[in-house]
This record gives sequence, C-alpha cells and structure tokens, in this order.
Amino acid sequence: MNKIENPMKVKPIFPLLISMSVPTMISMLIQSMYNIVDSIFVSQISENALTAVSLVFPLQNIVSAVAIGFGVGINSCMARSLGAMNNEDVNKAATHGMVLTLIHVLIFVVAGLFLVDPFLRIFTNDEEILRYGHQYATVVICFSFGLLFQLSMEKMFQAVGNMIIPMMMQALGCIINIILCPIMIFGKFGFPALGVLGSAISTITGQITVFIIYIFIFRKKNYDIKMNFKNFRFDKSTVRKLYAVGLPSSIMLSMPSILISVLNGILASISEVSVAVLGIYYKLQTFVYMPTNGLIQGMRPIISYNYGAKQRDRVLNTIKISIMLTSIIMIIGTCISVFFPEKVLMMFNAHDNMMSMGSTALRIISIGFIISSGSVILSGTFEALGDGKLSLIISLVRQFIIIVPLALILSRVLGVNGVWVSFPISEIAASIVSLILFRKYEKLL
Repeated sequence: MNKIENPMKVKPIFPLLISMSVPTMISMLIQSMYNIVDSIFVSQISENALTAVSLVFPLQNIVSAVAIGFGVGINSCMARSLGAMNNEDVNKAATHGMVLTLIHVLIFVVAGLFLVDPFLRIFTNDEEILRYGHQYATVVICFSFGLLFQLSMEKMFQAVGNMIIPMMMQALGCIINIILCPIMIFGKFGFPALGVLGSAISTITGQITVFIIYIFIFRKKNYDIKMNFKNFRFDKSTVRKLYAVGLPSSIMLSMPSILISVLNGILASISEVSVAVLGIYYKLQTFVYMPTNGLIQGMRPIISYNYGAKQRDRVLNTIKISIMLTSIIMIIGTCISVFFPEKVLMMFNAHDNMMSMGSTALRIISIGFIISSGSVILSGTFEALGDGKLSLIISLVRQFIIIVPLALILSRVLGVNGVWVSFPISEIAASIVSLILFRKYEKLL
C-alpha cells in the first residue's frame, strides 16, 4: 500500500488553512482573556500593585518575544525539512531548538537576578512599587523556563500540522492561571494571601505544568521526531537556520513595546488624555489582529512544508487565500471602529474629552487595518520561507522607521491628530515595501 500523504501536501488549501488556524485563534483569545482577568485581580490589591505589574510588562514581553520568536524559527526549519522529506534535518532542528532554549533560560535567570531592580528604578522611586515589582519580576523571569520550553515544543507540534494539542495546552495553562490567581493573591482554601507574589506564582505554575505535560505527550507520540541529546554537538548550519528566522521574529515581537513607549513620550507632551486613548487603541487592536495572528500561525507550516516539497502553486494559493481572509477580518474591524467608536469607548468608561478624542483616533487609525492586510501576511510568509530579515524589514517600516519620525513631525503641525494619521501612512509604506520584496522573491519560489 502507498504511504498516506501528509495533509499539508494534498488537502485543499482553504479547509486546511481553516483547520490549522482556528485552534490557534481560540488559544490566543483565551490568552487575551487571561491578561484582562489577571489585571483585574491585581488591581484589587492596590493601584501601586497594578502600576508595578505594568512596569514589569516590557520585561515579560521581551521574554515572550524571545520564546515565541525562536519557536517560529524552530517551526519554520522543521516544516521546511519535513516538506523536503529530510528527517535528519527535522531531528537536528528539534534537538538544537531545545538546547538553545536552555541557553536562553539561563540568560534570563541571570537577567532576572541582576537587572530587574535597576530597570524598575528608571521609572519610579516609590518603595512599595519597587517592592511589588521586584517580587513579580524576579519570579516570572527567573522561572520563565516553563514558558520558553512550552513555546518551543508548541511550535514543534504546529510544524508537524498538529494545532489541537497546542490549543488545548494553551487553554489549560490559562485555566490553571485563572483558578490559582485569586486563590494565591487573596489567600483562599488554606493558602496564605501572597498578593502580587501570588499572581507571579500562579503564572509560572500554569507555564511549568503545561511544559511537563508536553514532555509526556511528546514521549508518548513523538511524530517520528528523534531528539538525540546524548551525542549532541552543535551544527553551525542548523543554528544559523534557526536564528535566521528566530532572531528577526523576536525583534519584531519586541517592537510594539518600544513603539508604545516612544509614542507615549510624544503624546504626553500634548495631552495626558491622548496617552490613555493610545492605550485603549492598543487593547482594541489586539482583538482585530488576534484572528490574523492565528491565521498566520496556521499558514506558516503550510507554506514551509510546501516550499520544502517544491509545491509552488500551493504556496502561492495559501498566500492568496490568507490575504483574502485577513482582508475580511480587517474590514470588519475598520467598520466597527469607524461607525461605532463611541460604543466601543464606553466599555472603558470614556467621557467628554476622551470620548471625543478617542472617536477621532479610532476612525483615523482603523483605516490602516485594511491597508495592512497584505503586509502582515507577507511578513509571515517570509518567516515561513526561512527569510526572517525580509520579514523584519516590513515590521520595521510598519512600526518604527516611518511612524516615529512622522508622528514627531505631524504632531507639531496637526497636534494629537498628527500622531493618529501617522498610523495609516506607515501601513501604506509597509504595504508598498512588502509588495516590492515579494515580487522579487516570487521568482525564486
């Protein structure tokens, strides 16, 4: 009998893409809901507690960016090797991925021990905030091994086309978090009230639990992936392939935090209300881009596999369908922001000046949603093809090179609206750049 073909090679693209994307979208929705719930619990301790956790957020974001970004590198390398039927390279990518993840863990442990306090003192001298921040950051960073290993293994499962297990594990980790968070913060069922420290412990408990379960699942059903640590030796070619995608991806994932900090600095000189409006926008745009990010995660292994298998038509068809679906999502997001901004802002108790400014901001910025459809998909495409530097170029144009100087210039001419206008203009520039890069790259497929 003939060996059953991998679905990524033979299954029709549209249903394949949907089946691989929807589980990721669901897991990302669950994660977003946890972030909101966690903030609600911490805010009940005190305003200083919430401030401390907010100050630690950029550090957490860097840890997550490295974990997810390097995971994308593992995913891309493994999927391309699977498509090329090169099992040796698949195993090398998986083994090197875990070893390099351990190195990342050790780096973060050192950073958590020695860099947290100096970082926090940049923003505040309040001793209570510093104490809360130290408690929270030291735990979530020094014990981040659960998160880093969990995400590396998640991307391995996605590389072989299994999106259900990562979704279930993501959901499990968040559920553990949500259950333990109030218990450990406020002291219930015999647990002492640990405050902010309790929030940190509940976070790492969920991450470590998921990592341990991943190990059991992987050992029981390893999808023909053989990781050999006993005779391990670094292979420069494999390391280079992993970081060629993983490093640019990590940088890209860190960029929103940098952009928010820069724009906050510009807006603070104009109006404190505008800073709050920007914060509301970023909370809202998460729910617009979240489905697209899920789509990209489902798209990547399909493109990587078929690129490795030299199935050019399936690669191009996947890209076209992904752009089409993303455009639909973005149109919905734009319509809601343009026609119902007041109803959206009411969820954040916006009144008077914030309502007026926020409505204008959402109407202007959301124009960029539709424009960004092609650039975000093509950025993910370059990652899937193993060319992370081109993906990084697109992200730099979208989130730094154009928008920062433009916001500085236009804010002096148009005031706060100049900052909002810089968003869609930067999306236009990113779309043009991504199209030019893809037209040149398309000939190599």
